[in-house]
Amino acid sequence: MTLQKVVADFTDRDLAHHAASALQDFTEPAPDALTIFENGPGRWRLEAFFNDWIDGRDIASEIAGLVHKELPPFLVERVPDLNWVAISQAALPPVTAGRFVVHGSHDRNRVARGPSTILIDAGEAFGTAHHATTLGCLQAIDRLTRAEAFDTVLDLGCGSGVLAIALAKAMPGADIIATDMDAQSVKVAAENMRLNGVANRIATAVASGVDHPWLRQSPPFGLIIANILAGPLIRLAPAISRKVARTGTLVLSGILIPQAPQVIAAYRACGFHLDRHDRIVGWSTLTLRRR
Repeated sequence: MTLQKVVADFTDRDLAHHAASALQDFTEPAPDALTIFENGPGRWRLEAFFNDWIDGRDIASEIAGLVHKELPPFLVERVPDLNWVAISQAALPPVTAGRFVVHGSHDRNRVARGPSTILIDAGEAFGTAHHATTLGCLQAIDRLTRAEAFDTVLDLGCGSGVLAIALAKAMPGADIIATDMDAQSVKVAAENMRLNGVANRIATAVASGVDHPWLRQSPPFGLIIANILAGPLIRLAPAISRKVARTGTLVLSGILIPQAPQVIAAYRACGFHLDRHDRIVGWSTLTLRRR
């Protein structure tokens, strides 16, 4: 079937990003590629590419209930058979999350360099900050590290390494370990850490949950960030909880909003209370602390 492109033009940047997240996470079929870019003063264009047949009106009605705002028309066009996945990755715009600005190498010359800019190219590992769960974790890191210092931090399920990089930039003196069960993700994360100048401040390891010699032997962490999925978070609750210091903090994401009560209950049973529940386009980010 001919590749199809769904196009919508927005005058509200935040609404464009919310619509894109809803389109990526809650439509069936999901787009094979998705991008947002500035399309003139005060205008943002969303483009989504599908190999399956799709109806723009159906898409608009599916996501309208998620964003709770009036949406512009979604138009469908047939496009030539090109590698739109690669093209859309190159077009991902910078994302601002608190003090952090996450951008791809294509925006290197357009983003002001600073201590809180993070270079991440879309690739083989999850985490460019365009997804609501990564965005929620970055906002939590920004908020928490402004209020207190953490000596030891674990980024559990590090993906691209963006969260560990943000932690290293926010807390230069912290000891940080970043792990993922996928060896390729750890390899990508280590390279991203090198590109961002923080490789010597973050230890990386391939680990399933907290099952790794470093983690078994380490003292409890002051802060653990786990952006994985609700099922593993619930299953690992006792093991993760044992690795949090007595006055430590947990940030959990990768959780659909309807799944949040189950995750909260699992960690309450392990001695935590909910400090904050942030919701971004259908996804939850939870901040929990010891009782």
